[in-house]
Amino acid sequence: AAPVLYKRLGGYDAIAAVTDDFLGRLAADKQMSRFFVGVSVDSLRKLRQHVVDQLCEATGGPCYYFGRSMKTVHAGLGITESDWQITVKHLQLTLGKFKVPDKERGEILSMFSSLKNDIVEKP
Repeated sequence: AAPVLYKRLGGYDAIAAVTDDFLGRLAADKQMSRFFVGVSVDSLRKLRQHVVDQLCEATGGPCYYFGRSMKTVHAGLGITESDWQITVKHLQLTLGKFKVPDKERGEILSMFSSLKNDIVEKP
């Protein structure tokens, strides 16, 4: 059998590096930065660890995600279709920066897209 996505991406350190780059892009984005304003360093660290754990688990790695559901975490944030599109663009830029191959890139984007209905609240 082919190695799981986790292994093909390069394991934990690669997933952590991708997460750091992706979250950094979102925090620096003019439209998206509103979700990071006033968030403590500790809360940002916790958010980062949740994203790493979730990605690690979702790609078949040895991690467990103990966070809340995507619907619960994003409820009330008023995330729009425009926010979603910007987020996908940043994810694609991150995957490009790390030279993630097309096959794996497709798998990640497809996993990500499956969460959209739980995240986007407004047109």
